[in-house]
Amino acid sequence: MKLLAFAASNSSQSINRQLVDYAIGLLADGEIEGVPAGALEISTLDLNDFEMPIYSIDRQEAAGIPQAAHDFYDTLGAADALLISFAEHNGSYTVAFKNVFDWASRIDMRVYHDKPIVMLSTSPGGGGGGFVLRTAGHLAGYFGNEVLASLAVPRFGENFDTEAGVLSDSELDAELREALATLSGLLP
Repeated sequence: MKLLAFAASNSSQSINRQLVDYAIGLLADGEIEGVPAGALEISTLDLNDFEMPIYSIDRQEAAGIPQAAHDFYDTLGAADALLISFAEHNGSYTVAFKNVFDWASRIDMRVYHDKPIVMLSTSPGGGGGGFVLRTAGHLAGYFGNEVLASLAVPRFGENFDTEAGVLSDSELDAELREALATLSGLLP
């Protein structure tokens, strides 16, 4: 099974990317119940590889949909499942993700290709990116995905050991492992 994992952020120091990296490490090492090591072919993407002009209908009519939007859309379509950690900027998606998403939605509104998804978020604050996570979950079906599980990790700096690259809060770590275990139901 092919899993595509990424952070919905273009920051080179993204805490959401650190959370995704930890999650895919757990999956790759067989540390998730029901997901043996090697059961997933895991790939990642970097939103910086899909940079394009800010979406507008005028740009689309004048020049068409950029190749980067097609590449992003096709990359999502090639996966069997998705793992996305949504960064939250002012209670919503990052501009980088929203722009890529908006362009891809002009190809097909079902940007996620009806793929099952595990949604994560984290932030320095107590909400853990909960606003954006709720928005993404609420809109998931409309844009073509089934949410298997979601988890917001609050106070990243307190709950994640950046030197070791692991969640240091045992309860949050258990919740993450439980969320990732939902992928086991997709395995043959």
